[in-house]
Amino acid sequence: MQTREGQLLRIFVGESDRHEHLPVYEWIVRKAREEGLAGATVLRGLEGYGANSTLHKASILRLSSDLPVVIEIVDDVEKIAAFLPHVEEAFGDGIATLEKVQLLKLGN
Repeated sequence: MQTREGQLLRIFVGESDRHEHLPVYEWIVRKAREEGLAGATVLRGLEGYGANSTLHKASILRLSSDLPVVIEIVDDVEKIAAFLPHVEEAFGDGIATLEKVQLLKLGN
């Protein structure tokens, strides 16, 4: 199994956040694919809050239209660094984190 040093970019946005007429999460994933990044996943949260401390929560009686969303993108450190200006373009309020990871090549 081959491993190499990589980076995980984790971006926290709201489900209703938009950029160029698309949900921010969709725009970022499309841009990551266009830029040839190794992989991206969007995770929808059940509950959370952001910079303004407004609680967003799903319930049986009411489905929130602005649940927290996390976008995770992995690749080499250089490719993630080159992608960060696109992330900044996509949203004004939000937070992102970077973590060192070991990228594993599984399978063939």
